[in-house]
Amino acid sequence: MSSSNSTGSAGSVEPTQAADPAQSADAAQAAEPAEIRRVDTPAARALADLAGAFEDMQVVLACCERLLAQLQAGQVDTVAAESLWTTALLSYARCFAPGTRSTGLTEADLAKTGMAGELDGWHHALMRMREHFATPAANPRETFSVGAALDAQGAAVGVAVTSARRPVVDDLTVRQTGALAVALARLLDGRIAEQQKVVRTALETLSSKQLAQLPLLEVAAREGTGAAGTD
Repeated sequence: MSSSNSTGSAGSVEPTQAADPAQSADAAQAAEPAEIRRVDTPAARALADLAGAFEDMQVVLACCERLLAQLQAGQVDTVAAESLWTTALLSYARCFAPGTRSTGLTEADLAKTGMAGELDGWHHALMRMREHFATPAANPRETFSVGAALDAQGAAVGVAVTSARRPVVDDLTVRQTGALAVALARLLDGRIAEQQKVVRTALETLSSKQLAQLPLLEVAAREGTGAAGTD
């Protein structure tokens, strides 16, 4: 389902991988921890919310990259394309959902990306498409109609069920969405770095005894590093 004709361009930059917040200065300098203790303060929860939003934007970008590869190759698997596009729309909208993430994105953040074009219009188009693809009450990819099959004399001789399939999302729509996801992920990455500093400053005021009283957090080592993904 194309939206490229309903909004202004938000830029058609080829999507590229946004920065990973795990590669922050703190992470680069931190030694591998002996253990990790769970921190459940408002500042820590805000940091977790930001990390979740960043991961959602990375999913949007990954879906757009895979969709572009299919579209450019001219070999579109319609089932896979719909799955990727629906996942991209759901992940994008979740970052702006009110009440679920205390530090989620807002429409005001669109202007902070530095991108040119009608970003508000593009954002609203994506949110409308999200509603279309996520609706539980209608088929988002195809509409069906029923008709009477008539003979030459105009008498009903059968029932015909017809369908009209909506087109697969187009190249421009995917490119613009991917470019916006990159810009928003960079914005989130900067906020993650700032929030990490807030949490770390608060932790440095705790004694070893106080830290040892925090619940132990079991984590899996990051593949290929042995590190537990700390900052």
